[in-house]
Amino acid sequence: MSKLGTLGHKLHRGEVSYDFVGKRKIWYTISILITITAIVGLVVNGLRESIDFSGGAVFNTPKTSVSVSEAQSKIHGDTDGRDATVQKLGTGSLRIQISDLTTEASKKIQKEIAQDLGLPADKIDAQIVGLSCGKEISKKAIEGLIIFLVLVVIYLAIAFEWRMAAAALVALLHDLTITTGVYALVGFEVSPGTVIGLLTILGYSLYDTVVVFDGLKEASKDVTKQNRHTYSDIANFSLNSTLVRSINTTVVALLPVAALLFIGGGILGAGMLDDIALALFVGLTAGAYSSIFIATPIVAEFKEREPAIMALRKRVLAKRKADAIRAKEAEARGETLEPEEPEDGLGSDLDEEEAAPAVVGQRPGRTPRSGSRNRPSGKRR
Repeated sequence: MSKLGTLGHKLHRGEVSYDFVGKRKIWYTISILITITAIVGLVVNGLRESIDFSGGAVFNTPKTSVSVSEAQSKIHGDTDGRDATVQKLGTGSLRIQISDLTTEASKKIQKEIAQDLGLPADKIDAQIVGLSCGKEISKKAIEGLIIFLVLVVIYLAIAFEWRMAAAALVALLHDLTITTGVYALVGFEVSPGTVIGLLTILGYSLYDTVVVFDGLKEASKDVTKQNRHTYSDIANFSLNSTLVRSINTTVVALLPVAALLFIGGGILGAGMLDDIALALFVGLTAGAYSSIFIATPIVAEFKEREPAIMALRKRVLAKRKADAIRAKEAEARGETLEPEEPEDGLGSDLDEEEAAPAVVGQRPGRTPRSGSRNRPSGKRR
C-alpha cells in the first residue's frame, strides 16, 4: 500500500508519467471491440423490460418452502400463455412476475397461483401495471435521459469548450452502450432501478471527466507561448496528475456497489437491488475507463487539428530535432549538454521517429561545458 501511495505522489508531481494520450489508438480499439460486443448483445438478445415498462403483474407470496423450480413447474399452464419469472427473496417469499397482463387476467391468475402453491389467495400481494402506464414510464425515462445529455453538453460547452463537450458526450454514450449491452447479455430486467443506476453512473463518469478537463484547461492556458511541449504532452500530464484520484474515487464507489450486487442481490435475493447494483457496477467501471482512456485523448485529437496547435507541434518538433543535433555534436567533441529540468514531468507524446531520443532540450542560456571538472573555471584552456 505504501508503494501505491508513493506511486500516486509521483504521478501527481509528474515524476512518473504514462503515455495515455500517445497510445490512444490502442484504447480506441479496445473500446470499439467492447462496444461492438455490447451492440451485438442488444441486437441478438434485446432488453428484457420489467412490468414497469411493459405492463403486467407482480405476485408476492408469503414465506414458503416452495423452491423456484417447483414454483415454475406448478404454475406452468396457469399464466395465460405468458412466461413467468420467479425469484426467491431473502425473506423466503417468492416473487412471480408476468408481463403484459390485463387487470382481469391478473386477478384470475392470482387465484390459480394461490391454488397451485397451496396458499390463501388473500395472502398473495398483487401489483398491476397497465400497458399504457408502462409505455408512459418508458417515454419519460428516455426523455429524462435525453434532457440530461443535452444539459451536460451545454454546460461543458460554456464552462470549457465545445471540443471537451463533444468528448464528454462520446464518453457518456460509450458508458451507456456498454452498460445496456451487459444487461442484454446477462438477461437482467430493465426496471426503474436500472434508470436510476444509469443516471447515477453518468454523474460519476462526468465527475471524473470534468476533473481532468479542469486541470487541462488551466495547464493549457498559454500553451502556444512556449516551444517545449505539444498540447498532447500537456493533456497527458493533466491526466496523469488526476489518475490516482479517479482510481480511488471509483474503487471506493465500487466497494458498496459490489456488496449490493453480490451479497444483497446474489445471496439475499434482494430483487430490485440486482437491477440497480448491476447498472452501477458496470457503469462505474466503464465510466472510469472512458474518463481516462477516451475523453482526454479525444480532446487532444480535436485540439491537435487547430492551426495554432499544429504550428506549435511543428515548433516543438523543430526544437527537439535541433536539440538532438546539438547533443550529437557535443558528444562528438567530448562535451556534455546539461539537460533541462523537467517542467512538471511533462513527457512527449510524439512517435519515436519524430522525438529526439533521450534528449529533452537544452536549457536557454546554457552553454556546452567540457567533460573535465578539475579546472576551476570549467572552460577549455
